Amino acid sequence: MLEVLNQASNLQLFQLNAVIERMLADPRRILQVRKDLHMGQTVRFMDWRDGQMRTGKIIAMKDTQLTIHEDGTRSSWAVPYTAVEPPAPGAAKPAPAPEPPPAPRATRNDFRCGEKVAFEDKYLNTVVGTIVRINQRTATIDPGNGTSWRVGFGLLRHVVDI
Repeated sequence: MLEVLNQASNLQLFQLNAVIERMLADPRRILQVRKDLHMGQTVRFMDWRDGQMRTGKIIAMKDTQLTIHEDGTRSSWAVPYTAVEPPAPGAAKPAPAPEPPPAPRATRNDFRCGEKVAFEDKYLNTVVGTIVRINQRTATIDPGNGTSWRVGFGLLRHVVDI
């Protein structure tokens, strides 16, 4: 087939390319591959730069492409569904892993006056200070620079001096 393509004119190659792109963009082909995929699944996909097959996990699924986190290079790829090797027929989808329970939120009973704590301000800067007062829903924090903060207990975390 490669010999025949080498003898084709540029216009013929362009026409062939247009037909192939139209076929690959066909929603039926996309659905054929997509129906057997799920988030977190390990799949093989083709690297268009060098034609090699790579392995990674699906981290996002969109209309015409999916994002795959490659295991080897720790990089993310946005690839069309048609570049993914379909799973073996009859391969069972594993049951989704249960979500881990969220970490318990800190409460008033977790803190005492004089303890060193940290939190993030609205600019996501970490502020470290000492608790100077415990209120019903907030703690007053003195970072030592002449200001004070009233912060909810759920936003505070203990700081350990080493």
